[in-house]
Amino acid sequence: MADFATLRRSMVDGQVRTADVTDRPLIQAMLDVPRERFVPADQRELSYLDLGLVVGEGRRLLKPMVLAKMIQALELAVDQRVLDVGCTTGYAAALLSRLCNSVVALEEQPALASQARANLSGIGNVEVIEGALAAGHVAGAPYDAILVEGAVEFQPDSLCRQLSEGGRLVCILGVGPAAKATLYRRDGADISRHAIFDAAGVVLPGFAKPAAFAF
Repeated sequence: MADFATLRRSMVDGQVRTADVTDRPLIQAMLDVPRERFVPADQRELSYLDLGLVVGEGRRLLKPMVLAKMIQALELAVDQRVLDVGCTTGYAAALLSRLCNSVVALEEQPALASQARANLSGIGNVEVIEGALAAGHVAGAPYDAILVEGAVEFQPDSLCRQLSEGGRLVCILGVGPAAKATLYRRDGADISRHAIFDAAGVVLPGFAKPAAFAF
């Protein structure tokens, strides 16, 4: 049987720390949260490789390095409230639960939402909500930070409107070699945008551009 604790430390030391992730609470969370519990049983041996693992319904977990850098960019504080869009099986929500006051984990695929609830049971500051990802969760807004666990092909304005003053949103904007992990920040009625690093992810439901009609 794999020594997952050793593999987890190797992931953090070899993939996360080397990518300029220096946030100590985040690093500790990644050392503590067992990623293997959030992937299908037949992929657990792959849990700590530099891979975006398939979790079903056409969805993947983000690569550990990409996820860590995106979470670090949110600059979370312990008293803050976070919306996790596209939580799949709940791994990122489990990390976030250790970094902030409360987490709303949003998933629109019923099977994945059910898995997330089971995986996150017993974590008191996480609520799993089933609903359309592109709509966010207005009832719980405003949020200090929003993590979008995948790619979007256009600016997620509907989510940005759910940010509090000074709130941050991070997502992967675009597809292919030009895609970038991108940080949005709300300043009054204005939303600023800043590309952070090259990244790739699966385009989330509701965030693909409509197919262009060709004559």
